[in-house]
Amino acid sequence: MPRCPGCGNIFAGRGLRAHFTKTKDPVCVLARKDAENNPADLSSESDSDTERFGQDTTGDFPSGGGEFEGDFFGDAYTAADLGYGSDSDNDPDVDNDLDTEDNEEATRAQFGEGWEPHRVPAVPEPDVEMDDVPDAARPLPRAPPPREKRTIAEDRFHQEPVVVKFPGVHAGKAMSQARAASGEEQYGAALGKSSNPYAPFTSKLDWEVARWAKLRGSGSTAFTDLLKIPGVRNALGLSYGNSVQLNQIIDNKLPGRPKFERSEVVVAGEAFDLYSRNIIDCVRALFGDTDFAPYLFVVPERHYADKDRTIRLYHNMHTAKWWWSTQVQVEKDNPGATIIPILLSSDKTQLTMFGNKTAYPVYMTIGNIPKEIRRKPSRRAYVLLAYLPTSKLEHIKNKASRRRTLANLFHACLSYITAPLRDAGATGLPMASGNGIVHRGHPIVACYIGDYPEQLLVTCVKTGWCPTCDAEHGSLGDGEECVLRNLEKVLAALDKMEMGGTVYAEACKDVGIKPVVRPFWEHLPYTNIFTSITSDVLHQLYQGIIKHLIAWLKESLGEAELDARCRRLPPNHNIRLFMKGISKLNRVTGREHAQISRFILGIIIDIRLPEGQSSERLIESVRAVLDFVYLAQYPMHSSETLNFLDDARERFHYNKSIFVDLGVREDFNLPKLHSWDHYSMNIQLYGSSDNYNTEYTERLHIDLAKDAYRSTNHKDEFPQMTLWLERKEKIFRHDQFIDWNQRGRPPPPIIHNLHPGIIYDRKLSMAKNPTHKAIKFTTLETAYGATFFRDALSRYIIQLANPQLTRAQIERDSAGFVIPFNAVPVFQNIKFTTSDPYGNAGPTENIVDSIHTHPNKILANGTEVPARFDTALVNTGKGGKAGTDGYRIAQVRVVFSLPPRLANTILAPTVTVPSHLAYVEWFSQFKPEPERYHSMYKVTRAVKNGDRLASIIPVPNIRRSAHLLPKFGPVAPLEWKSHNVLDKCPVFFANPWTDRHMYSTLY
Repeated sequence: MPRCPGCGNIFAGRGLRAHFTKTKDPVCVLARKDAENNPADLSSESDSDTERFGQDTTGDFPSGGGEFEGDFFGDAYTAADLGYGSDSDNDPDVDNDLDTEDNEEATRAQFGEGWEPHRVPAVPEPDVEMDDVPDAARPLPRAPPPREKRTIAEDRFHQEPVVVKFPGVHAGKAMSQARAASGEEQYGAALGKSSNPYAPFTSKLDWEVARWAKLRGSGSTAFTDLLKIPGVRNALGLSYGNSVQLNQIIDNKLPGRPKFERSEVVVAGEAFDLYSRNIIDCVRALFGDTDFAPYLFVVPERHYADKDRTIRLYHNMHTAKWWWSTQVQVEKDNPGATIIPILLSSDKTQLTMFGNKTAYPVYMTIGNIPKEIRRKPSRRAYVLLAYLPTSKLEHIKNKASRRRTLANLFHACLSYITAPLRDAGATGLPMASGNGIVHRGHPIVACYIGDYPEQLLVTCVKTGWCPTCDAEHGSLGDGEECVLRNLEKVLAALDKMEMGGTVYAEACKDVGIKPVVRPFWEHLPYTNIFTSITSDVLHQLYQGIIKHLIAWLKESLGEAELDARCRRLPPNHNIRLFMKGISKLNRVTGREHAQISRFILGIIIDIRLPEGQSSERLIESVRAVLDFVYLAQYPMHSSETLNFLDDARERFHYNKSIFVDLGVREDFNLPKLHSWDHYSMNIQLYGSSDNYNTEYTERLHIDLAKDAYRSTNHKDEFPQMTLWLERKEKIFRHDQFIDWNQRGRPPPPIIHNLHPGIIYDRKLSMAKNPTHKAIKFTTLETAYGATFFRDALSRYIIQLANPQLTRAQIERDSAGFVIPFNAVPVFQNIKFTTSDPYGNAGPTENIVDSIHTHPNKILANGTEVPARFDTALVNTGKGGKAGTDGYRIAQVRVVFSLPPRLANTILAPTVTVPSHLAYVEWFSQFKPEPERYHSMYKVTRAVKNGDRLASIIPVPNIRRSAHLLPKFGPVAPLEWKSHNVLDKCPVFFANPWTDRHMYSTLY
């Protein structure tokens, strides 16, 4: 019977032709091409394999050390003999190539070979490292914090904190011992008693179709047309015959979140439509949601990293200073309060790609819900509070009057929406949590989340000024500490409005605000709007300074050279390769700026500066920017890491003059740069920055504005949008109730809130079955580049069987060792997952990293995909959670396993063989300290007598993927490509910017 020369499997009849037709296995594709070049081999379809080891498979193991062909059992075995079932190309448990990934790699390869603009060739220069330049030739650098300090500080995140609760027994206390009905019980009572678990729908199918129609289905007209098909409704047993009838059931019989109401707001003699919900009802809905009940924070706490309580920790809002200090103030007036921090956010968004349709949504959430839940749109922890009027008031021709009227309109609408908070925040209201415990809740506006224009609109501050402090307009880029805006003085100025417009305008000017009529925050209790303005990672960092930084680098260093370096970076799971460069990108998103920031420092390390200027200050300033951006996003901070954050800000200001010297800046009077001065304060007041990032609220625009608009007929759209949203929320709520009902109506679980740490632990995840069931050693040595696979496997087997042997003894014994088989199962991917304890249906595992290993392959369309062998960070035995000690970088060539059938031929049954092994080629060990200026570690290939050092290791020793940044020199060599740079470049820098996990490891 014929055998595939690639995978070695045997096929009956014309099975080999069918296998060649549909296979995507790269070694089989190459075998097919060889067969096409030699048609006689394929036409014969005979078992003419000449690599048969022999006929006697029952004798003793060969005693000699010479080369042999085939397996000890011959090479006529199939994949089933290895314990992996059939050799199906469509096996769902096999780690097969994903078509999408293959196409992406093929596309990258094509762009990598494309035309490039002319670049000035490199002039031969002395091979001098920056660290080799005499100290007298350059200014002393402002060094980052020492490794030891960072190691100690970040190790504390992995320990249980010392928790100090708010003193006394009254704060957060229940109003009575008796419990009210839980959220689910209240919902069931509103539905009415029924033995039907799907009521008001008649059956499970009736409910499932309704849910599909509202959450996944096409438009209402198409759904009605479907139900009009004769027999469809009766066959499904539906209680509705069209969309109108379904909507009537949802509108009249399903309880939901608060309804929207239309109001008229009159400003400057003109009425505007406002669609809003009662904010107190929205607070009740969130606070009383059964899904959130196990996680709610009701009492502020202080978390410390040490027993002496000197190192404060900040993460969720209840661990920060605002909640504690507000609790103190409220307890003085009304003991027994439960603070409910209100987080508001507003942002105008475009509803259509063309035209001028816009929406102005206002979102709300509460700080009692953990930030890990709030940032998930699927958990619905944000409520759409209102759609503000979007009129541009174009009938007002004077621009200043128009801007003033628009500001007055905004504050008039927010005043109407937040008016119920004035009394409720001061005196409190009964608030039942989802588990039925009733608290006296005080809803108080804590944070206002928005971009810079929104911050100015909310605080009534003029453009170009800081909404938080009194920094002068012309000194925003100085980095000097400034005095916070004085709320008492501002409120005193607002009291002068009755004295006339001129007096009022002058009073407002004196305190640095615009003369807005009655700002909405004027009478809100315990709210200081100027400190309530939070940091904004998306707009201030990625769409702010990172955006500016990239523009400065393109202008000063040249777009052609930067683009050439982008095209030559090796691939990695966490790195997006911009194969067309970054200079021609249009409408760059915050996500794209984040992706660029992961390699921007690496591509400028040794680039030429104009007029031969030294690059040290440039590299130091870019490193400082990246340090600030990454530290600012830590999900947990301590007093020590906040010092590191401030240090990064100071290092940038210390070196920023390089951009003036390069001629790309005259000053740094940038409000987004000035906002850095307040990050540390905001984290101490409200917790880590992921409590209030606009990235999360902007994501809500898709679900709560754009999708809602698409559901309308685009005429008088806002009543339709609010009704569509109400129905969708009712479906979600009913689905939650049905799930609770089917689980036996359990009480909300008691969950101890999780200590977030700085990173979640990662888990290794391997496919159940290998990608290739049996790859011969010769193929591994040629196609995979595992040149010394046999030798490395021999050494590993001997070491595994005799762990007491020295290295010299292992080398001696392996020289004559014969491996009694010549093929192993091979895997293509190593994946890493992290657990998300706040998933909708409980803890879930999310893929956060992967390592790819595959040779050249040919796609079905004939496109060639270059070989890819990723680099990894390997624990050599003593590696910890952070730092480089005990770690080394290696390139993974082969990931394979030794099934019991093979392992038992060479090892005693008592020897435990790791389930997955990897053949790796080593890079040099990390130096005790990183390189000067850019603070990255330099590595080179580890070689001996001209050969790369390689060995076989257990896959669990691989901590994660590692990305290497090539040392390009003054000009990136033309022959270097993304797919070959790991082989052609002699020197690399270990990239710490691929993600937060790597940033907290490589320093």
